Amino acid sequence: MSVPADAPILTCKAMREAEAACAIQGTPLSKLMQLAGAAIADTAWRMAAGAPILILCGPGNNGGDGYVAARALVERGAAVRVAALAEPATKLAIAARARWDGPVEVLDRRTPSAPLIIDALFGVGMSRPLTEDLALVLLSFAGSRILAVDVPSGADGDGVAGWVPPLSADVTLALGALKPAHVLLPTAATCGRVLLAPIGIPINASMRTLPRRRPPAPDAQAHKFSRGMVLVFAGPMRGAAGLSAAAALRAGAGYVVLEGGAPPPFAAIIAESEAKFGERLNDPRVGAVVIGPGFPAGDELLFDVEAALDSGKPLVLDAAAIGSALPRLAETPCQAILTPHEGEFARVFPQLYGNKIDRAKAAAARTQAVIVYKGADTIIAAPDGRVAAAWPGSPWLATAGTGDVLAGACGAMLARGGDAFDAAVAAVGWHIAQAARIGPGLVADDLVRD
Repeated sequence: MSVPADAPILTCKAMREAEAACAIQGTPLSKLMQLAGAAIADTAWRMAAGAPILILCGPGNNGGDGYVAARALVERGAAVRVAALAEPATKLAIAARARWDGPVEVLDRRTPSAPLIIDALFGVGMSRPLTEDLALVLLSFAGSRILAVDVPSGADGDGVAGWVPPLSADVTLALGALKPAHVLLPTAATCGRVLLAPIGIPINASMRTLPRRRPPAPDAQAHKFSRGMVLVFAGPMRGAAGLSAAAALRAGAGYVVLEGGAPPPFAAIIAESEAKFGERLNDPRVGAVVIGPGFPAGDELLFDVEAALDSGKPLVLDAAAIGSALPRLAETPCQAILTPHEGEFARVFPQLYGNKIDRAKAAAARTQAVIVYKGADTIIAAPDGRVAAAWPGSPWLATAGTGDVLAGACGAMLARGGDAFDAAVAAVGWHIAQAARIGPGLVADDLVRD
């Protein structure tokens, strides 16, 4: 499972608007369909490696793309069959079908399979789940390699409805831009490897996939304070804050202070008592404060969060600290990154609707903070509407303490100065890269060891 790095993501509505704008600017939709069909044919040609291909065409423009791909593949010498669910129902699909001079089979459970199946039935045009009969038809092709056009049939392209396609794709070819379904569970897990075919549509997207960037190396004049000083406050579960402090150091901070009497995980981390917390908040060298890991909700946490907010320092708020800060956060003039997992998000931000991207954007707008909505399909959202989708992450991160590590990494990136959204994106990228390096058997401590 993979998606292209730093790729644009558009909702289905925004994609239709981009297509319409392209047509107004002089590129007819028929030209876009020709480009889409050519991209499908090129991908299928490489996947089939000379084996026969069966193209499943639906009645809409997705099916039209399939007819165009069929012609292009035949011109290359491929053995192609076409099976249609119904007659074309759009002007573009009708024209594409008319230019296909081969036979068209009826798509049902008796349709013979082929080594490669191109699923051009619905794409992002789904408005309801597949019928049981059609799902059984698609399941009859299990065992073949599947190339899905835009999204696998049966998926909601916007990822709002949790419909799971009956037939997962080996490869999904996104046309023009990725869609939310490519990066949000449960549909993302059914898309296989996602490829992007630009097809000539200018895309201006505030949503993108996670870039593959390494944190910049320190320059020749760097010193420990210019690389960022991070203050981590420990709660009763001191191991969690220790993981955050160690992660801040490993992720590039030049100086880390662990407050609250917790034993330092590394000799290079400065451990101080809770009494020093207020003094450290006034230290102008502190570039970011991390609070919340291992800290249950209560008056003590509320007091410390209030002090952190009053300091105006850039903040990373995790776990119960998010709820403690919420009443004041939007009115506090400081950069902040919130790192809730699914359960914490539901408690702090109830009654937000839409897909995970919609909810993360709404929470960011409400708090005026960057939201790192954690999970296998992590979403990073900024108050100004920017979004980065970090699918796929690493399944080995599904273990205790890895969220504390991420909070510390966010602190390191934030302490360098600059934009909180960029800091969060860098931290999530570092977190996933560390997990990929370690792999099976990962425990949270491994993420902060050499």
